[in-house]
Amino acid sequence: MQTSFMILLPNVLLSGFMFPREGMPPLARELGLILPLTYYLEIMRSIVLKGVGLEALWPQSLALVGFAVLFLWFSTLRFNKQLE
Repeated sequence: MQTSFMILLPNVLLSGFMFPREGMPPLARELGLILPLTYYLEIMRSIVLKGVGLEALWPQSLALVGFAVLFLWFSTLRFNKQLE
């Protein structure tokens, strides 16, 4: 439970979900860029509020695909180590 708070709370606070990213200090804005939730929120807001398509959202989509590949690669390495 405590670990989930340590992961979930920074994600929500630094992604721009609760506070606008423009009002954050520069360090907090930079830390928010390493969180997948930041890109997901940008995509969801653009689709729901603005009605834009994938042609305008390809940088955020590419970032999420990169995170997915990175996490899949890392989990595969960890799983292989556990099997050995």
